[in-house]
Amino acid sequence: MTQDSNFLMTRRWFLALAGAGVTTGLMGGGLAFGQVPVGRSMGEGFQPTVWYAIGPDGKITMHIHMAEMGQHVGTALSRVIAEELEADWDDVEFVHVDTDPKWGYMVTGGSWSVNHNFFAFSRAGAAGRMALIDAGAREMGVPAAECMARASKVIHGEQSISYGELVARAAVNREFTDDELKAIKLKPASERRLLNRDTVARDVPAKVDGSAIYGIDRTVKGMVYARPVMPPVRFGSKVKNWDDSAAKKIPGYIQTVELKDPTDTCQGWLVVVAKSWTAASKAVDALKVTWEGGSGRNMSEADLLAEGERLVNDKAAGALFMLEGEPDAVLDAAEKVHEGIYQTHTVLHMQLEPGNALVWQDGDTWRVHAGNQWQSLTLPLVAKALEIDQANLVFETSYLGGGFGRRLFCDFVVPAALTAKAIGRPIKMVMARPDDTRFDCPRSPTVHKVRSVTDKNGALQAYDHACASGWATAPIAPDFLAEGVKGGKIDPFSISGADHWYTAESMRVRAVKNEKVHETFLPGNLRSVAPGFTLWAVETHIDEIANKLGQDPAAFRRSLLNATGRNAGEAPHAVGGAARLREVLDRVVKKSGWAERKNLPEGTGMGISLTAGQERGMPTWIATVAQVRVDRGTGEITLQHIWASIDAGTLAHPDGALAQAEGAILWGASMAIHEGTEIENGLPRDRNLDTYTPMRMHQVPELDIEFVANDHMPVGLGEPGVIGVAPAIGNAIFHATGARLRTIPMRPQNILKALEA
Repeated sequence: MTQDSNFLMTRRWFLALAGAGVTTGLMGGGLAFGQVPVGRSMGEGFQPTVWYAIGPDGKITMHIHMAEMGQHVGTALSRVIAEELEADWDDVEFVHVDTDPKWGYMVTGGSWSVNHNFFAFSRAGAAGRMALIDAGAREMGVPAAECMARASKVIHGEQSISYGELVARAAVNREFTDDELKAIKLKPASERRLLNRDTVARDVPAKVDGSAIYGIDRTVKGMVYARPVMPPVRFGSKVKNWDDSAAKKIPGYIQTVELKDPTDTCQGWLVVVAKSWTAASKAVDALKVTWEGGSGRNMSEADLLAEGERLVNDKAAGALFMLEGEPDAVLDAAEKVHEGIYQTHTVLHMQLEPGNALVWQDGDTWRVHAGNQWQSLTLPLVAKALEIDQANLVFETSYLGGGFGRRLFCDFVVPAALTAKAIGRPIKMVMARPDDTRFDCPRSPTVHKVRSVTDKNGALQAYDHACASGWATAPIAPDFLAEGVKGGKIDPFSISGADHWYTAESMRVRAVKNEKVHETFLPGNLRSVAPGFTLWAVETHIDEIANKLGQDPAAFRRSLLNATGRNAGEAPHAVGGAARLREVLDRVVKKSGWAERKNLPEGTGMGISLTAGQERGMPTWIATVAQVRVDRGTGEITLQHIWASIDAGTLAHPDGALAQAEGAILWGASMAIHEGTEIENGLPRDRNLDTYTPMRMHQVPELDIEFVANDHMPVGLGEPGVIGVAPAIGNAIFHATGARLRTIPMRPQNILKALEA
């Protein structure tokens, strides 16, 4: 992005280039062309679909509707289109688009971007190629069946004509019906020239030279600054009185606004407005405010976890996510039941760029500039706050200075919008780090009860998993709740992953909503979502069983990967099923030298985990091995090495895939032993980076990551790497010390306590 308004108009010129309209069913991955002609050539360019336009100069501009937050999604999606379009990669550029109904449902999360758009974007590219070949054949006076497309040219023997020339001649006029589009056969993987091949991400230069515009960077004429005054707790506070006498003495202070919010997002909020953010921040500190009311003021982390444990022990609580066979019959009759209670603590997003939004009125249109992962969710929220028609609200796109799920719910736009409306001027609201933390939507603390029964050889005869947590989807997108197996509602994003790929004769997974969490704060999605905590329980429990049975943890896991029944997988997303998980297991065992782990020095251990995140319908198969050293005197953990073998199918952008895997694995390690907070008096205890301590540079272990080369359907990479790290570390600690940890984060004091036990 640029701050130059003329450039913004130029960008809109691109978006309006041909006027053809297409919508995408993002959640289902479909592309609906409706009755819109495809292959229309217009004076300023050729736009086969809204997803890209070809100019008379041969430049191909891809329109990216997904949020960019470091994952290079523009490069990845552009290569999906360019592959089938047979475009010369040097001709390709992309722009991130503003909100417009023609883009369809806009959400960037769950590692869905490439996976959910793959077929739609591939067919969009193929349709353009076919239309261009037809046009090129006519121009050259030859049969289209004898032509081919390569490197942005239509070729027939020694003749060729470029895509740019065809557009300049207005020669392209082919249209496709819905049925024709659905019938398009994508080229075989053996003919791919871009996918699964390295390239340099196109957005790197702007990020390196500082020209990239993040939400916090944007300015508009007449803009003033704001910082919110946060209430004591998230819900139920009311301003009793306030005094800005001291604030008025601060140069640049303008006024304080008490928000009246139709959405109830801001309960008991004031916002200070000033000519600079520094002045606004000083005025916040000078303001005297008295609040009354507020729920959750006396709530603690221990209270939330205690309620979670009560709920998982209540067989009537919650609803069934999955049920196979009759696990109760097996559990009740078993002589030996393996049982464990597993916990995870509250985790903050702590993204580098704190919550911020620039909001202003432009005629009848309200405009918002802010980093946003779920525009289709935030638009109606902000429109309701402003009490306007959603058609009169536009979100401009910016890079995200860290999303990690926090910007899936951009509730921080609401106070900025209300303040802009109240004072009639453009408002740029920026939260200080403690404001951002207090208003965060943290990952909920969770409690899991897992029970299982094995036969004498270790085969799983029954597996029973109950998880109690806050449900991130329930308060913000209740339409995404699913029906339980025997009735009731379930947030699938609070329990997925517990339905693992190991073979079990009978299996039950139950999800329970911890209402006390919802009384205290708004739980949110955090990178890796439910599998970040459900698979901590699964993989720790599986490791415990292996050790109790005297079996090698890797070999034991392998014995459970039969790839039959529900674990056989299905096309196109999970071809091969658990057999692919078995392959990455074999690879990482060999790569890490697992067989020699008995020869490690005293206090050093290796642990393993197998995960298939993000969801069963879109599994990325990952085997992770961690090597740690534990100081028995202090409990300090040194993470020495992490190996990972990953099968993510086709890689749209291999270098980006590696960067995603590296970042995800390090995030998982950070949450396992460095991060995490606790709720005290209804708020996170740690509110800045002095006490909330993500992994530092000197704590980064050696990383050894490999990808399985294949041509299967591309899946996700932004989050799955997170999932297996914590259990691999916990299992390594057990190997090193004999101490079994069932709670993350794993602190030195937890190690010492476990060693005593």
